Amino acid sequence: MATIRFQAIQETLNRKPVVVNEPAVRRSELYASNVFTTSTAKHYMPKEAYNAVVSANLHGTKIDRKVADQVAAGMKAWAMGKGATHYTHWFQPLTGATAEKHDAFFEPVGDGTAIDKFDGGQLVQQEPDASSFPNGGIRNTFEARGYTAWDPTSPAFVMGTTLCIPTVFVSYTGEALDHKTPLLRALQSIDAAATEVARYFDKNVNKVSCTLGWEQEYFLIDSALAASRPDLTLAGRMLLGHGAAKGQQLEDHYFGSIPDRALAFMRELEIECITLGIPVKTRHNEVAPNQFELAPIFEEANLAVDHNSLLMDVMSKVGARHNFKVLLHEKPFAGINGSGKHNNWSMATDTGVNLLSPGKTPKNNLQFLTFFINTIKAVYEYADLLRAAIASANNDHRLGANEAPPAIISVFLGDQLSRVLDELENVSDGNLSPEEKTELKLNVVGKIPDVLLDNTDRNRTSPFAFTGNKFEFRAVGSSANCAKPMTVLSTIVSQQLREFKAEVDALIEGKKMKKDDAIFNVLREYIKSCKAIRFEGDGYSDEWVVEAEKRGLNNFKTTPEALKAQVSQKAIDLFAAHSVMNHVEIEARYEIELEEYIKKVQIEGRILGDIATNHVIPTAIAYQNTLIQNVQGLKDIFGKDFGQYAEQQLDMVKEISGHINSIKKNVDDMIEERKKANKIDHADQRADAYCNKVKPYFDTIRYHCDKLELMVDDELWPLTKYRELLFTR
Repeated sequence: MATIRFQAIQETLNRKPVVVNEPAVRRSELYASNVFTTSTAKHYMPKEAYNAVVSANLHGTKIDRKVADQVAAGMKAWAMGKGATHYTHWFQPLTGATAEKHDAFFEPVGDGTAIDKFDGGQLVQQEPDASSFPNGGIRNTFEARGYTAWDPTSPAFVMGTTLCIPTVFVSYTGEALDHKTPLLRALQSIDAAATEVARYFDKNVNKVSCTLGWEQEYFLIDSALAASRPDLTLAGRMLLGHGAAKGQQLEDHYFGSIPDRALAFMRELEIECITLGIPVKTRHNEVAPNQFELAPIFEEANLAVDHNSLLMDVMSKVGARHNFKVLLHEKPFAGINGSGKHNNWSMATDTGVNLLSPGKTPKNNLQFLTFFINTIKAVYEYADLLRAAIASANNDHRLGANEAPPAIISVFLGDQLSRVLDELENVSDGNLSPEEKTELKLNVVGKIPDVLLDNTDRNRTSPFAFTGNKFEFRAVGSSANCAKPMTVLSTIVSQQLREFKAEVDALIEGKKMKKDDAIFNVLREYIKSCKAIRFEGDGYSDEWVVEAEKRGLNNFKTTPEALKAQVSQKAIDLFAAHSVMNHVEIEARYEIELEEYIKKVQIEGRILGDIATNHVIPTAIAYQNTLIQNVQGLKDIFGKDFGQYAEQQLDMVKEISGHINSIKKNVDDMIEERKKANKIDHADQRADAYCNKVKPYFDTIRYHCDKLELMVDDELWPLTKYRELLFTR
């Protein structure tokens, strides 16, 4: 096995960067060249079909079959002109990955000839076999039928020789089997709620869209080195391995010069992304060795979610061409930073206004405060649901680990904005006098643009931070689909805005308050009622854990704990009220996510047991035998006095035996706990058993294996080490 390790190292050392031929045209000219955008569609379909697609995109109107045939004909002509031979409905099932089934345009006509066929029926709907996708008990395995349906708000694109059509994925009985369907429903709900509130300030607003800008962190590991590690290959992370002497402590990698091989990968990735309409903008070294980040420009949330899912596919394909394995696991290496996917979220009107960015007038500032404070209130009311939205076995390793926010949901505003809210909290009750209105609007609300101009501080320990003109949900994991946190966030803000409007309207109609007075009164009460969620300090500190408990904020450190909020009556009522998910869909997702957690811990336990038993222990015994032979030789030379010459070797023999015994015992005990857990019928109880009975053995087994790594002869050690994985270019 050691031979495989050294062969992999040698192969890596001999690598040369893949040469990337930059296109002759500028990237701005390449942008979306492989996307069937509305501007492209205009040249490939009649005006009637084009107008129908635009209307469906902007207003969600349905497209009839005749128009669908026209759209399909134009889409096929465009795609075949790009070299496409097949088409697929591209969707996002609850596996966490994307899915596609390719069908050829080709179809025989019975006279020895064939045609290129793609009509409206094939565009709008397909029936993939849904039996092997997670369904959470929605239907029996033999009820395999599922439907994919075209989402015209997300444009089709050509990848390689395949026309990819973004779709939703639902069961025969209509329940959502994907991430996109609930997201679209949630976005529709917040559009309606936010539009009504925005009209307090501008009667011309007819639509509000959620915007999302994600920041994708990842590791690049040479493919040969990664293949030499069974844990990286099968689990996406190092289940054992002692940290390198040099990690990230010198802080020399962050924003440093990008290594040539990594830069070549990034350049090709960016070209692929640009042609697919993914507006990538930023690239840089992240904190940990071999860790990097890519970030795009903000987009409408549904499209941004699709683009992030597409990006993760493209990264893997481009990485393989550059002999890299792209690691998207939240914590692939212990002792150094893991990877997140910060979700930067805001709301924008069809009049071009970012509702979380104040204008230059007190009126616009009041609009900003309305959406700003309502978002904070929504996070306070549904903090546990937000925590559930980012829960996973992978993310459990990262949250609170000195590079990611803790599991306690809190909101960071910065000192200056916090002072603004404190001043607003003290606004007098009822109708404001002219003097009070002047004081409030000019001296409190009127100062907000200046406050934000200087409010550049950030708090890396906050899971939900305001960063100038948006909220940054920092706790989302790097391998996650953004759809789930965006669905939850959109739904809870929608609910809060509806409650806000009802309260404001009641004050206007019942107490005859003027609109501004009513808004200020309601906002003031919200500031008071949700103050507990605001925290400006160090989220990693032990003091914050104690303080959060006093405030009534939950600290769900594990996925099985966190997911329970997902099936609370409060959550079920919320999603049902907004037609985002019914109780069947909610409970199904809960089952699916519990099973995913169980399977990931189960797989990692099996891998760890295999490596410890079949790699580490035999290697340790082989080295121990060498030491024993050495001791025996010293005894032959020095006789009864050999002990003074072999003291250290004898201690090492004893220490190795102790580690071997501990590894074997803990692996055996872990297997027994796994067997017990597998007999538990209920998924929630089985997940708890895997979390609290099986998983604790991982750290103990790793500790003893890592100690042996430091003791055993380097030439005998079979597993590629941290220093080789993270520092070999």
